[in-house]
Amino acid sequence: MADSTTPTGTRGTEPSTGSVPVVADAPVGVQNVPLAVLAVVAVVLLLQYASAVFIPIAVAILISYSLMPSVKSLQRHGVPPAFAAGIVLALLLGLLGLGVYKLSYQVGDIVDQVPVAAQRLRAHMRAQHAQRAGVVKKVQRAAEAVERTANEATPDTVPSAPAVQQVEVVQPAFSLSNYLWSGSMTLLGFLGQFVLVVFLVYFFLVTGDLYKRKLVKIAGPTLTQKKLTVQILDDINRQIESFMRVQVLTSVLVAALTAFALWWFGLRQYLVWGLIAGLFNSIPYLGPVIVTGGLALVAFMQFDDFPKTLTVCGVAFLITSLEGFLLTPALMSRASRINSAAIFTGLLFWSWIWGVWGTVLAVPMLMMIKAVCDHIDDLQPIGELLGE
Repeated sequence: MADSTTPTGTRGTEPSTGSVPVVADAPVGVQNVPLAVLAVVAVVLLLQYASAVFIPIAVAILISYSLMPSVKSLQRHGVPPAFAAGIVLALLLGLLGLGVYKLSYQVGDIVDQVPVAAQRLRAHMRAQHAQRAGVVKKVQRAAEAVERTANEATPDTVPSAPAVQQVEVVQPAFSLSNYLWSGSMTLLGFLGQFVLVVFLVYFFLVTGDLYKRKLVKIAGPTLTQKKLTVQILDDINRQIESFMRVQVLTSVLVAALTAFALWWFGLRQYLVWGLIAGLFNSIPYLGPVIVTGGLALVAFMQFDDFPKTLTVCGVAFLITSLEGFLLTPALMSRASRINSAAIFTGLLFWSWIWGVWGTVLAVPMLMMIKAVCDHIDDLQPIGELLGE
Protein backbone atom coordinates (compact mmCIF):
# COMPACT_ATOMS: atom_id res chain seq x y z
CA MET A 1 0.00 0.00 0.00
CA ALA A 2 1.37 3.41 -0.93
CA ASP A 3 2.28 5.79 1.84
CA SER A 4 -0.17 8.64 2.40
CA THR A 5 2.52 11.27 1.79
CA THR A 6 3.97 9.60 -1.29
CA PRO A 7 2.26 9.79 -4.66
CA THR A 8 1.53 6.52 -6.40
CA GLY A 9 4.40 5.56 -8.74
CA THR A 10 7.25 6.83 -6.54
CA ARG A 11 9.25 5.19 -3.83
CA GLY A 12 11.95 6.28 -1.42
CA THR A 13 11.13 9.89 -0.57
CA GLU A 14 13.75 9.86 2.14
CA PRO A 15 17.04 11.52 1.16
CA SER A 16 19.64 9.23 -0.30
CA THR A 17 22.17 8.07 2.28
CA GLY A 18 25.15 5.80 1.92
CA SER A 19 25.00 3.31 -0.90
CA VAL A 20 21.18 3.09 -0.96
CA PRO A 21 20.02 4.98 -4.06
CA VAL A 22 16.80 6.89 -4.47
CA VAL A 23 14.60 4.79 -6.73
CA ALA A 24 11.80 5.83 -9.06
CA ASP A 25 9.14 3.15 -9.33
CA ALA A 26 7.84 2.92 -12.92
CA PRO A 27 6.17 -0.48 -13.28
CA VAL A 28 6.14 -2.05 -16.71
CA GLY A 29 3.62 -4.78 -17.53
CA VAL A 30 4.48 -8.02 -19.27
CA GLN A 31 2.48 -6.96 -22.30
CA ASN A 32 4.88 -4.03 -22.78
CA VAL A 33 8.02 -6.21 -22.96
CA PRO A 34 7.93 -6.66 -26.77
CA LEU A 35 7.44 -2.93 -27.14
CA ALA A 36 10.42 -2.29 -24.86
CA VAL A 37 12.59 -4.69 -26.90
CA LEU A 38 11.62 -2.94 -30.13
CA ALA A 39 12.39 0.41 -28.52
CA VAL A 40 15.88 -0.79 -27.48
CA VAL A 41 16.58 -2.09 -30.99
CA ALA A 42 15.42 1.20 -32.47
CA VAL A 43 17.68 3.15 -30.11
CA VAL A 44 20.70 0.98 -30.98
CA LEU A 45 20.11 1.42 -34.72
CA LEU A 46 19.64 5.16 -34.24
CA LEU A 47 22.91 5.43 -32.29
CA GLN A 48 24.74 3.60 -35.05
CA TYR A 49 23.13 5.47 -37.94
CA ALA A 50 23.47 8.94 -36.37
CA SER A 51 26.93 8.40 -34.87
CA ALA A 52 28.18 11.67 -36.39
CA VAL A 53 25.67 13.48 -34.18
CA PHE A 54 25.84 11.46 -30.96
CA ILE A 55 29.62 11.04 -30.70
CA PRO A 56 30.40 14.80 -30.44
CA ILE A 57 27.56 15.20 -27.93
CA ALA A 58 28.86 12.33 -25.76
CA VAL A 59 32.44 13.64 -25.89
CA ALA A 60 31.27 17.17 -25.06
CA ILE A 61 29.21 15.95 -22.09
CA LEU A 62 32.16 14.04 -20.62
CA ILE A 63 34.54 16.99 -21.09
CA SER A 64 32.01 19.35 -19.52
CA TYR A 65 31.73 17.04 -16.50
CA SER A 66 35.51 17.23 -16.10
CA LEU A 67 35.63 21.02 -16.41
CA MET A 68 32.48 21.87 -14.45
CA PRO A 69 34.20 21.96 -11.00
CA SER A 70 36.63 24.62 -12.26
CA VAL A 71 33.78 26.67 -13.75
CA LYS A 72 31.79 26.47 -10.51
CA SER A 73 34.87 27.55 -8.57
CA LEU A 74 35.17 30.70 -10.69
CA GLN A 75 31.46 31.37 -10.34
CA ARG A 76 31.75 31.26 -6.56
CA HIS A 77 34.28 34.08 -6.86
CA GLY A 78 31.80 36.26 -8.72
CA VAL A 79 32.73 35.45 -12.32
CA PRO A 80 29.68 35.24 -14.63
CA PRO A 81 28.99 31.78 -16.11
CA ALA A 82 29.75 32.83 -19.70
CA PHE A 83 33.14 34.29 -18.75
CA ALA A 84 33.98 31.43 -16.37
CA ALA A 85 33.29 28.83 -19.06
CA GLY A 86 35.28 30.84 -21.62
CA ILE A 87 38.28 31.20 -19.29
CA VAL A 88 38.41 27.50 -18.42
CA LEU A 89 37.95 26.42 -22.03
CA ALA A 90 40.55 28.91 -23.27
CA LEU A 91 43.09 27.61 -20.74
CA LEU A 92 42.40 24.03 -21.82
CA LEU A 93 42.80 24.87 -25.52
CA GLY A 94 45.94 26.87 -24.77
CA LEU A 95 47.54 23.98 -22.90
CA LEU A 96 46.50 21.59 -25.66
CA GLY A 97 47.96 23.82 -28.38
CA LEU A 98 51.19 24.31 -26.42
CA GLY A 99 51.53 20.57 -25.92
CA VAL A 100 50.98 19.86 -29.61
CA TYR A 101 53.56 22.50 -30.56
CA LYS A 102 56.18 21.26 -28.10
CA LEU A 103 55.69 17.57 -28.90
CA SER A 104 55.41 17.91 -32.67
CA TYR A 105 59.20 17.61 -33.02
CA GLN A 106 59.26 14.35 -31.08
CA VAL A 107 56.41 13.00 -33.18
CA GLY A 108 58.38 13.94 -36.30
CA ASP A 109 61.40 12.07 -34.96
CA ILE A 110 59.27 8.97 -34.42
CA VAL A 111 58.03 9.15 -38.02
CA ASP A 112 61.59 9.61 -39.31
CA GLN A 113 62.73 6.50 -37.45
CA VAL A 114 60.17 4.24 -39.13
CA PRO A 115 62.31 3.57 -42.28
CA VAL A 116 65.33 2.83 -40.06
CA ALA A 117 63.24 0.39 -38.04
CA ALA A 118 62.13 -1.33 -41.23
CA GLN A 119 65.74 -1.75 -42.34
CA ARG A 120 66.73 -3.21 -38.98
CA LEU A 121 63.84 -5.63 -39.04
CA ARG A 122 64.82 -6.76 -42.54
CA ALA A 123 68.42 -7.24 -41.39
CA HIS A 124 67.30 -9.39 -38.45
CA MET A 125 65.01 -11.39 -40.72
CA ARG A 126 67.87 -12.01 -43.17
CA ALA A 127 70.09 -13.16 -40.31
CA GLN A 128 67.44 -15.53 -39.06
CA HIS A 129 66.86 -16.77 -42.60
CA ALA A 130 70.58 -17.42 -43.06
CA GLN A 131 70.71 -19.46 -39.86
CA ARG A 132 67.75 -21.58 -40.92
CA ALA A 133 68.80 -21.87 -44.55
CA GLY A 134 70.63 -25.16 -43.90
CA VAL A 135 67.59 -26.81 -42.39
CA VAL A 136 65.32 -25.49 -45.14
CA LYS A 137 67.66 -26.79 -47.86
CA LYS A 138 67.72 -30.23 -46.25
CA VAL A 139 63.90 -30.30 -46.17
CA GLN A 140 63.79 -29.19 -49.82
CA ARG A 141 66.23 -31.91 -50.89
CA ALA A 142 64.20 -34.53 -49.02
CA ALA A 143 61.01 -33.29 -50.66
CA GLU A 144 62.63 -33.39 -54.12
CA ALA A 145 63.81 -36.95 -53.50
CA VAL A 146 60.32 -38.03 -52.46
CA GLU A 147 58.87 -36.33 -55.54
CA ARG A 148 61.33 -38.06 -57.89
CA THR A 149 60.52 -41.40 -56.33
CA ALA A 150 56.81 -40.79 -56.72
CA ASN A 151 57.25 -39.76 -60.37
CA GLU A 152 59.27 -42.88 -61.18
CA ALA A 153 56.61 -45.08 -59.60
CA THR A 154 53.74 -43.41 -61.46
CA PRO A 155 52.68 -45.21 -64.73
CA ASP A 156 53.19 -43.32 -67.97
CA THR A 157 49.54 -43.92 -68.96
CA VAL A 158 48.29 -41.28 -66.52
CA PRO A 159 47.18 -38.34 -68.66
CA SER A 160 48.88 -35.09 -67.94
CA ALA A 161 46.85 -32.24 -66.53
CA PRO A 162 45.75 -29.67 -69.08
CA ALA A 163 47.68 -26.47 -69.19
CA VAL A 164 46.28 -23.77 -66.97
CA GLN A 165 46.25 -20.28 -68.30
CA GLN A 166 47.80 -17.88 -65.83
CA VAL A 167 46.00 -14.66 -65.12
CA GLU A 168 47.93 -11.70 -63.83
CA VAL A 169 46.11 -9.19 -61.67
CA VAL A 170 47.49 -5.72 -62.22
CA GLN A 171 47.11 -3.48 -59.21
CA PRO A 172 46.41 0.20 -59.88
CA ALA A 173 49.39 2.48 -59.51
CA PHE A 174 49.74 4.30 -56.24
CA SER A 175 48.57 7.89 -56.58
CA LEU A 176 50.16 10.21 -54.06
CA SER A 177 47.81 13.06 -54.97
CA ASN A 178 44.73 10.93 -54.31
CA TYR A 179 46.17 9.76 -51.00
CA LEU A 180 46.96 13.30 -49.89
CA TRP A 181 43.50 14.47 -50.97
CA SER A 182 41.74 11.75 -48.96
CA GLY A 183 44.01 12.44 -46.00
CA SER A 184 43.24 16.14 -46.15
CA MET A 185 39.52 15.40 -46.23
CA THR A 186 39.91 13.23 -43.13
CA LEU A 187 41.89 15.99 -41.41
CA LEU A 188 39.29 18.61 -42.34
CA GLY A 189 36.55 16.36 -41.01
CA PHE A 190 38.42 15.90 -37.74
CA LEU A 191 38.96 19.65 -37.38
CA GLY A 192 35.27 20.26 -38.04
CA GLN A 193 34.29 17.74 -35.36
CA PHE A 194 36.81 19.29 -32.96
CA VAL A 195 35.35 22.77 -33.40
CA LEU A 196 31.86 21.35 -32.92
CA VAL A 197 32.89 19.64 -29.68
CA VAL A 198 34.48 22.87 -28.39
CA PHE A 199 31.27 24.83 -28.95
CA LEU A 200 29.16 22.09 -27.35
CA VAL A 201 31.40 22.02 -24.28
CA TYR A 202 31.13 25.79 -23.95
CA PHE A 203 27.34 25.74 -24.16
CA PHE A 204 27.09 22.87 -21.66
CA LEU A 205 29.31 24.76 -19.22
CA VAL A 206 27.35 27.98 -19.62
CA THR A 207 23.92 26.41 -19.21
CA GLY A 208 25.04 24.50 -16.10
CA ASP A 209 22.01 22.95 -14.40
CA LEU A 210 19.49 24.40 -16.87
CA TYR A 211 18.34 20.99 -18.06
CA LYS A 212 18.20 19.77 -14.49
CA ARG A 213 15.74 22.55 -13.66
CA LYS A 214 13.71 21.74 -16.76
CA LEU A 215 13.51 18.05 -15.82
CA VAL A 216 12.41 18.98 -12.31
CA LYS A 217 9.76 21.28 -13.77
CA ILE A 218 8.24 18.58 -15.96
CA ALA A 219 8.69 15.76 -13.38
CA GLY A 220 5.24 16.14 -11.88
CA PRO A 221 2.84 18.56 -10.24
CA THR A 222 3.57 17.62 -6.61
CA LEU A 223 6.46 18.86 -4.52
CA THR A 224 7.37 15.29 -3.54
CA GLN A 225 7.88 14.26 -7.16
CA LYS A 226 10.07 17.30 -7.78
CA LYS A 227 12.21 16.55 -4.71
CA LEU A 228 12.58 12.93 -5.79
CA THR A 229 13.70 14.01 -9.27
CA VAL A 230 16.27 16.38 -7.77
CA GLN A 231 17.69 13.62 -5.58
CA ILE A 232 17.94 11.18 -8.50
CA LEU A 233 19.65 13.73 -10.76
CA ASP A 234 22.05 14.75 -7.98
CA ASP A 235 23.04 11.14 -7.36
CA ILE A 236 23.58 10.49 -11.07
CA ASN A 237 25.66 13.65 -11.48
CA ARG A 238 27.69 12.83 -8.38
CA GLN A 239 28.58 9.35 -9.64
CA ILE A 240 29.53 10.53 -13.12
CA GLU A 241 31.58 13.46 -11.82
CA SER A 242 33.38 11.11 -9.43
CA PHE A 243 34.14 8.73 -12.27
CA MET A 244 35.48 11.48 -14.54
CA ARG A 245 37.59 12.94 -11.73
CA VAL A 246 39.16 9.56 -10.99
CA GLN A 247 39.69 8.91 -14.71
CA VAL A 248 41.50 12.21 -15.24
CA LEU A 249 43.62 11.74 -12.11
CA THR A 250 44.70 8.20 -12.98
CA SER A 251 45.45 9.16 -16.61
CA VAL A 252 47.70 12.00 -15.46
CA LEU A 253 49.51 9.68 -13.01
CA VAL A 254 50.00 7.00 -15.65
CA ALA A 255 51.32 9.58 -18.12
CA ALA A 256 53.76 11.03 -15.59
CA LEU A 257 55.05 7.68 -14.30
CA THR A 258 55.41 6.22 -17.80
CA ALA A 259 57.28 9.30 -19.05
CA PHE A 260 59.61 9.18 -16.03
CA ALA A 261 60.29 5.45 -16.47
CA LEU A 262 61.04 5.88 -20.19
CA TRP A 263 63.31 8.84 -19.42
CA TRP A 264 65.13 6.68 -16.86
CA PHE A 265 65.75 4.02 -19.50
CA GLY A 266 67.02 6.67 -21.89
CA LEU A 267 64.25 6.34 -24.44
CA ARG A 268 63.88 9.27 -26.79
CA GLN A 269 60.41 10.81 -27.23
CA TYR A 270 59.53 9.78 -23.68
CA LEU A 271 57.12 12.69 -23.30
CA VAL A 272 55.10 11.63 -26.35
CA TRP A 273 54.83 8.04 -25.19
CA GLY A 274 53.97 9.12 -21.66
CA LEU A 275 51.13 11.23 -23.04
CA ILE A 276 49.96 8.37 -25.26
CA ALA A 277 49.97 6.03 -22.26
CA GLY A 278 47.84 8.49 -20.30
CA LEU A 279 45.34 8.93 -23.12
CA PHE A 280 45.02 5.21 -23.85
CA ASN A 281 44.64 4.54 -20.14
CA SER A 282 40.93 5.33 -20.58
CA ILE A 283 40.59 2.22 -22.79
CA PRO A 284 40.60 -0.83 -20.49
CA TYR A 285 42.50 -3.93 -21.58
CA LEU A 286 43.14 -2.76 -25.14
CA GLY A 287 44.83 0.54 -24.25
CA PRO A 288 47.84 -0.93 -22.38
CA VAL A 289 48.30 -3.56 -25.09
CA ILE A 290 48.41 -0.91 -27.84
CA VAL A 291 50.86 1.27 -25.90
CA THR A 292 53.07 -1.71 -25.09
CA GLY A 293 53.19 -2.73 -28.75
CA GLY A 294 54.15 0.77 -29.84
CA LEU A 295 56.83 1.01 -27.15
CA ALA A 296 58.25 -2.34 -28.27
CA LEU A 297 58.77 -1.01 -31.78
CA VAL A 298 60.25 2.31 -30.62
CA ALA A 299 62.56 0.72 -28.04
CA PHE A 300 63.79 -1.81 -30.57
CA MET A 301 64.47 0.99 -33.06
CA GLN A 302 66.59 2.88 -30.57
CA PHE A 303 68.35 0.17 -28.55
CA ASP A 304 68.44 -2.72 -31.06
CA ASP A 305 68.40 -5.01 -28.03
CA PHE A 306 65.64 -7.49 -27.30
CA PRO A 307 66.23 -7.82 -23.49
CA LYS A 308 66.15 -4.05 -22.97
CA THR A 309 63.09 -3.74 -25.21
CA LEU A 310 61.28 -6.33 -23.14
CA THR A 311 62.29 -4.51 -19.94
CA VAL A 312 60.91 -1.19 -21.19
CA CYS A 313 57.64 -2.79 -22.27
CA GLY A 314 57.32 -4.72 -19.02
CA VAL A 315 57.75 -1.60 -16.86
CA ALA A 316 55.19 0.36 -18.90
CA PHE A 317 52.71 -2.51 -18.73
CA LEU A 318 53.30 -2.85 -14.97
CA ILE A 319 52.44 0.83 -14.41
CA THR A 320 49.12 0.55 -16.24
CA SER A 321 48.33 -2.77 -14.52
CA LEU A 322 48.93 -1.38 -11.03
CA GLU A 323 46.71 1.59 -11.85
CA GLY A 324 43.92 -0.59 -13.18
CA PHE A 325 43.95 -3.19 -10.40
CA LEU A 326 44.90 -1.11 -7.34
CA LEU A 327 44.57 2.66 -7.74
CA THR A 328 41.29 2.97 -9.64
CA PRO A 329 39.33 0.49 -7.43
CA ALA A 330 40.63 2.28 -4.33
CA LEU A 331 39.52 5.72 -5.56
CA MET A 332 36.23 4.66 -7.13
CA SER A 333 33.23 4.24 -4.86
CA ARG A 334 31.60 0.82 -4.85
CA ALA A 335 28.41 2.22 -6.37
CA SER A 336 30.40 3.43 -9.40
CA ARG A 337 32.36 0.23 -10.08
CA ILE A 338 31.65 -1.99 -13.08
CA ASN A 339 32.68 -5.64 -13.27
CA SER A 340 35.25 -6.84 -15.80
CA ALA A 341 32.85 -8.94 -17.86
CA ALA A 342 30.52 -5.98 -18.32
CA ILE A 343 33.42 -3.72 -19.32
CA PHE A 344 34.68 -6.17 -21.95
CA THR A 345 31.16 -6.71 -23.30
CA GLY A 346 30.65 -2.96 -23.37
CA LEU A 347 33.87 -2.55 -25.34
CA LEU A 348 32.61 -4.97 -27.97
CA PHE A 349 29.17 -3.35 -28.11
CA TRP A 350 30.21 0.30 -28.31
CA SER A 351 33.07 -0.50 -30.69
CA TRP A 352 30.53 -2.13 -32.99
CA ILE A 353 28.29 0.94 -32.81
CA TRP A 354 30.83 3.80 -32.92
CA GLY A 355 34.10 2.22 -34.01
CA VAL A 356 37.25 3.66 -32.42
CA TRP A 357 35.29 6.35 -30.62
CA GLY A 358 33.09 3.65 -29.15
CA THR A 359 36.17 1.97 -27.69
CA VAL A 360 37.18 5.23 -26.03
CA LEU A 361 33.69 6.07 -24.77
CA ALA A 362 32.64 2.54 -23.73
CA VAL A 363 33.38 2.83 -20.01
CA PRO A 364 31.88 6.33 -19.57
CA MET A 365 28.74 5.25 -21.41
CA LEU A 366 28.47 2.16 -19.20
CA MET A 367 28.93 4.41 -16.18
CA MET A 368 26.06 6.64 -17.29
CA ILE A 369 23.81 3.65 -18.02
CA LYS A 370 24.55 2.11 -14.61
CA ALA A 371 23.89 5.40 -12.81
CA VAL A 372 20.48 5.68 -14.46
CA CYS A 373 19.57 2.01 -13.96
CA ASP A 374 20.42 2.16 -10.26
CA HIS A 375 17.70 4.79 -9.75
CA ILE A 376 14.86 3.28 -11.82
CA ASP A 377 13.04 0.38 -10.23
CA ASP A 378 12.49 -1.74 -13.34
CA LEU A 379 16.05 -1.16 -14.57
CA GLN A 380 17.80 -2.06 -11.32
CA PRO A 381 18.54 -5.65 -12.50
CA ILE A 382 20.60 -4.15 -15.33
CA GLY A 383 22.50 -1.98 -12.87
CA GLU A 384 23.11 -5.06 -10.70
CA LEU A 385 24.51 -6.97 -13.71
CA LEU A 386 26.86 -4.10 -14.53
CA GLY A 387 28.08 -3.59 -10.97
CA GLU A 388 30.62 -5.60 -9.03
